[in-house]
Amino acid sequence: MARPEKVRLGDLLVREKLITDEQLQSALEEQKRSGRRLGRVLIDSAVVTEEQIANALAGQFRAPFINLKTFNIDLKTVPLLSETQARRLRAMALEETPLGVRVGMADPTDLAAYDEIVRLVKQEVLIAVVTESALLATIDRVYRRTGEIDGLAQQLQAELSTGSSDFGADLGLSPGTEDAPVVKLLQTIFEDAIGARASDVHIEPQQSGLQIRLRIDGVLHAQTEADIKIATALALRLKLMAGLDISEKRLPQDGRFNIKVRDNRVDVRMSTMPTQYGESVVMRLLVNNTSLLSLERLGISHDMLVRIRSILANPHGMLLVTGPTGSGKTTTLYAALNELNTASRKIITVEDPIEYRLPGINQVQVHEKIGLTFDRVLRSTLRQDPDVLLIGEMRDKDTVETGLRAAMTGHLVLSTLHTNDAASTPIRLIDMGAPSYMVAMSLRMVLAQRLVRAVCDVCRVKYEPKPQEREWLASHLSDDIDVSQCVHGSGCNQCSGTGYVGRTGVYELLEMNQRLVKAANRGDAEEFALAAREQMLGHTLGRHAARLAITGKTTVEEAMNVSSQLAD
Repeated sequence: MARPEKVRLGDLLVREKLITDEQLQSALEEQKRSGRRLGRVLIDSAVVTEEQIANALAGQFRAPFINLKTFNIDLKTVPLLSETQARRLRAMALEETPLGVRVGMADPTDLAAYDEIVRLVKQEVLIAVVTESALLATIDRVYRRTGEIDGLAQQLQAELSTGSSDFGADLGLSPGTEDAPVVKLLQTIFEDAIGARASDVHIEPQQSGLQIRLRIDGVLHAQTEADIKIATALALRLKLMAGLDISEKRLPQDGRFNIKVRDNRVDVRMSTMPTQYGESVVMRLLVNNTSLLSLERLGISHDMLVRIRSILANPHGMLLVTGPTGSGKTTTLYAALNELNTASRKIITVEDPIEYRLPGINQVQVHEKIGLTFDRVLRSTLRQDPDVLLIGEMRDKDTVETGLRAAMTGHLVLSTLHTNDAASTPIRLIDMGAPSYMVAMSLRMVLAQRLVRAVCDVCRVKYEPKPQEREWLASHLSDDIDVSQCVHGSGCNQCSGTGYVGRTGVYELLEMNQRLVKAANRGDAEEFALAAREQMLGHTLGRHAARLAITGKTTVEEAMNVSSQLAD
């Protein structure tokens, strides 16, 4: 491909009638004032979109526009540019073609960057235009740090093995030791985890060595293995960051800390556990992004969303979200709080630990060691005149009774409970010791949920369900089902070969009608179960999972896996 000609972006956009001369002059003045690039000024001021600029540039240079969100990048080609070079040049090697290497550039008008790419690649370069935001997101995801992590782990092991170095400095405990191997190693682990969309990092000493794994979309994946000798250094450094007792290795400890990974503020919730080969550390990564906390983005159907919002509009009553650990209950509750969070409402949360931080909400962290228990905090919160109360978990009789009583006395109460499905929840509250009349009067709705992995949009292919899978689908839907939209992922770079990207929710909803209230008031478990099944007929977790499978949102295998977790 011939070297691109110099072109002025502003003139191009005016010529394409995407902006006016007045808008260009205004943007040029802002560019001089702020020092930002012209394209960024125009995008930030909502004059044009990234896609409009990219398509205009693609037309000018007679180059294709590539949407990186759906493009299957050749991972063998990517290393032609290092991560540092890709970020600096705002470019990425995408694939090799018979005519040369196709390179995606966010700014093909940057001729100095083009010349350097040609020098680095040492092949014929074919330019493709990509948006900057998609390019940076793809760099975060594709440039995994496994090799760098292995190298830093070996460097830390070597320094700890010499015996002549300062152990405190190696751990980054001394002033001015930000470049200590353990600090750089942990930062790289976190950067790799965030880039891979991991929810948890597991650091586990084993007999054969130290194993580091990432939980991505609910499934654990090996990140790296290192020498067992560095396990203590990693655990001590992390305990220091979380403000834990670094001298205590015999007892479990919990803590939290905040880190910055590129442009993301990440809240890290940490747990340590003594094992036979050393301390195991598990860290939950919570990226501070309140835009994720929206009921519409959780996969709840429109009809169910209307029913949930009708309950949230009530000034009092209790709404429970149920499911196993890791099923997204807290995310659902905070999405509901996000809608309720207005200047006219006082909202208090009582949690252990606080998982999301929202402005305008009073959040209380339970601290059992100093006597700040759920029950004690709850009694105090009722004297703080709240309109809405979120209780992290209904964990014992006292918590249940206090929450139900609050719901009876003019408060809207949101909480979670570990039950298998929605229908068994009210009886579970009674079994925990709550008076049946309080359950009948206070409980308004139960939302049970699970999470299933979503099929990758890039490598999805049509799939013919096996006889056993067809039989399962028919048992939840009908014998006459259309399986033409059933898909699975063949594996690509976008999904790291798993066939899945992200997760979506599976839900069932139980509303307390008159018949259910009467059964709960009598404590009649058999009658309650019968009435609940009749109300939820055709709207169960299993049916919702099956519908996600036949509409191509998840695989039949994933839907069956969720269904297998439910009681018969």
